[in-house]
Amino acid sequence: MADIIRLLPEHLANQIAAGEVVQRPASVVKELLENSVDAQSTSVQLIIKDAGKQLIQVVDDGIGMSETDARMCFERHATSKIKTTEDLFRIKTMGFRGEAMASIAAVAQVEMKTRARGTELGTCLSVEANEVVKQEPVAMSEGTIISVKNLFFNVPARRNFLKSNPVEMRHILDEFQRVALANPEIAFTLYQNEVEVMNLPAGKLSQRIVSIFGREYKEQMASCEETTPFLTVRGYIGKPEYAKKSRGEQFFFVNNRYIKSQYLNHAVLTAFEGLLPKDSFPFYVLFLEIAPETIDINVHPTKTEIKFEDEKTVYAIVRAAVKQSLGLHNIAPSLDFGADVNYIPLQPMKFPASMDFDTSPAKAPSASSAPAPRPTTYASKATMGDRDESFFKPAALREISRTENQPENRLFTEEENPAVSVSVTGGSKTLQLHQKYLMVQVKSGLLMVDQQAAQERILFEKYSQALGKRSGASQQLLFPQTVHLSPADYSLIMELAEEFNALGFVFSEFGQNTIVVNGIPAEVPLRDERELIEGLLEQYKNNLSSLKVDRQENLARAMAKRVASRLTGRLSDQEMNALVDQLFACQVPNYTPSGQKTLVILQMEQLQDLFLK
Repeated sequence: MADIIRLLPEHLANQIAAGEVVQRPASVVKELLENSVDAQSTSVQLIIKDAGKQLIQVVDDGIGMSETDARMCFERHATSKIKTTEDLFRIKTMGFRGEAMASIAAVAQVEMKTRARGTELGTCLSVEANEVVKQEPVAMSEGTIISVKNLFFNVPARRNFLKSNPVEMRHILDEFQRVALANPEIAFTLYQNEVEVMNLPAGKLSQRIVSIFGREYKEQMASCEETTPFLTVRGYIGKPEYAKKSRGEQFFFVNNRYIKSQYLNHAVLTAFEGLLPKDSFPFYVLFLEIAPETIDINVHPTKTEIKFEDEKTVYAIVRAAVKQSLGLHNIAPSLDFGADVNYIPLQPMKFPASMDFDTSPAKAPSASSAPAPRPTTYASKATMGDRDESFFKPAALREISRTENQPENRLFTEEENPAVSVSVTGGSKTLQLHQKYLMVQVKSGLLMVDQQAAQERILFEKYSQALGKRSGASQQLLFPQTVHLSPADYSLIMELAEEFNALGFVFSEFGQNTIVVNGIPAEVPLRDERELIEGLLEQYKNNLSSLKVDRQENLARAMAKRVASRLTGRLSDQEMNALVDQLFACQVPNYTPSGQKTLVILQMEQLQDLFLK
């Protein structure tokens, strides 16, 4: 049998390695920025063109490289970060695998200019598909300039799978923000298509957070600090009332390296237990300092996963640190041990004087003379008028009246499926309960509708149709409102501009990361357009991380959920009836897009069981 195992050529091995290390332009940005940080830079500049597909350039003022080092850095497993096996267990630098530059050079055209500190001349090196094209001396300032051009030029299948420019730019912004947050002592600048997007001067962590996320974060941050012999925790957490519906603003750094950890995230959420609104997530930027030998970061080429030697202790310290911060800033409620916490004895139920039913036979009218009953409402007799007198009659008489005066037009018959073939007519009156639920009498019992969930289903189908036909109606604002967004959110809204216009939003660019809103969809209440747009973007991003749907459906879901949360409160009879009519005109009336029930039917048997009949 002939030998079939052979050693792969160097260029092919590099392309295979690049598949894990370089997944998209943001991967290149991460590796180059981390190299600049490791080079002891005080200022780093990132220049992006065509969302990184045409050019990714990083300029730093670090220690630079010699002529030999410049050539060696493009070899596989060549690194200055570790030398022995022991070094692998006390890693303090961002990079150490020696794969990044070789992987990038395998799928792009790379030009490097570098000058080591204390030397007179630098060197310029051009590499294309791991082949050195030229190397020559060059005059430049101390530091390094790396230009990555035409990413995936020799892997057309990978290039074709890249997303649109706004999507790729959002991923680049995410990586840029993470590195900038981890190193507030370094000045960072980001240029996109020759336009300055972010300019972050060197300073303290709090200043860096405000520079990245906006001035409003200054009011919502609470410092968090805990020092133990095993672990040090420092950073900032957001106050519970500022929590958002998406998970995009939670950052963990272990020894200044950004990591993803559901385990530690659970520790923070546990500390916030009882303080957060439903389905909300707090903002936090937390730095963990721990002995390098007690962790393993060599889990994945992206180095965002980490394993702790004693993860239970880390969990407990993080949770305690966050809890202590909440207590110190008077966010968590304190217990008053001096107060009387004994339960109040149960008292007999007392009815208002106007609810004093008279059930004596002398005053009970005959069944034939009883007026047609009105639907039951929890109001006093004095406020209901003569026509609702039957509500205060004995149950037996009210039942006789109900059977004799049953309206002919039913909401549905017992044979019909209420989720499919229900039609609402004028035969049954709709009632509102606690401004949250609607109740309708039906032949088989009682139909209850969740008002907000019904609005969400109706709006979702309406917005889906508007996005498909590009036919959304708009209402103009009397005073246009400016909305300042984070760079990531600004990039996202520009990406979705066409869909926003189709829904009825009218806005235009208004300076750096700012839009001016001139109109909103016609049916949306005029109240804080900024909160509406920010909430809509948050909901969209939240859906993006948990659902596999196209952008139009995602936006329709997000818009329906945000607008439905505004359409609460008391409804008139006409509005209630119209809401029920519109609900049953939907294609799927009994569930929201996320699967929540919009209606519940209580059968007569179930109602009778409640009263043990």
